[in-house]
Amino acid sequence: MSVAALLLDPAAWIALVTLVVLEVVLGIDNLVFVALLSNKVPEADRARVRRLGIGLALGLRLVLLSTVAWIVGLTAPVIDLGISGPVGAHGEPSFETALSARDLILIAGGLFLLWKATKEIHHSIDPTPSAAMLDKRDGPAQAVAMTVGVAITQILLLDLVFSVDSILTAVGMTDQLPIMIAAVIIAVGLMMIAAGPLARFIEHNPSVVMLALGFLLMIGMVLVAEGFGVHVPKGYIYTAMAFAAGVEGLNIAARRRRNA
Repeated sequence: MSVAALLLDPAAWIALVTLVVLEVVLGIDNLVFVALLSNKVPEADRARVRRLGIGLALGLRLVLLSTVAWIVGLTAPVIDLGISGPVGAHGEPSFETALSARDLILIAGGLFLLWKATKEIHHSIDPTPSAAMLDKRDGPAQAVAMTVGVAITQILLLDLVFSVDSILTAVGMTDQLPIMIAAVIIAVGLMMIAAGPLARFIEHNPSVVMLALGFLLMIGMVLVAEGFGVHVPKGYIYTAMAFAAGVEGLNIAARRRRNA
């Protein structure tokens, strides 16, 4: 179908709007991670890290869209653990042991998020300076460069995980490549606009950092579960996140009223 025909097709517009909403919802996890990582670098570099991180997300998604057939093939099993797991109520396995490339990517990404969130929680709770922090006194310029480089590298790794899931969602929604490309560009553009305000809000409200790290732990567990074929309804996840964010919003409002 030509682009002109798509523009005149109401079904194409419905598919585009639906896919944009789904891409934005899937991008929330990516956006929280980018906001947290960008706040770890020097203030002068934060906006650049956010732009570059989200720009890499867009680039990865567009590159993966150009290889849709290969992405679809990622769901084919490539390894079988051969583990006899427990069965569900209807006799079906409660988790998959035949893993595809997509499953392995999700599991690796989930484990990385679990490690990263746990490390950041420990860093937030333990006030003792680490060896890396002490090294900054001897070589601040080198420490800053490494901090920016590490932040971008970690964002790129998670961009890859979320991009694969995003593209598989797009492929499942429509078979029209122009609609997929338009939806991805619009969704990532919205992420770019929201990244700065979200990062500043997290920076100005330190208690939100722990909440966001808790979200990352939950997202990491969900990615690992999805990798093993255990489907966790996204509605439950985002409802829990919205409820926790609402409670924290009430706490912030109460603190501001007390300090006014």
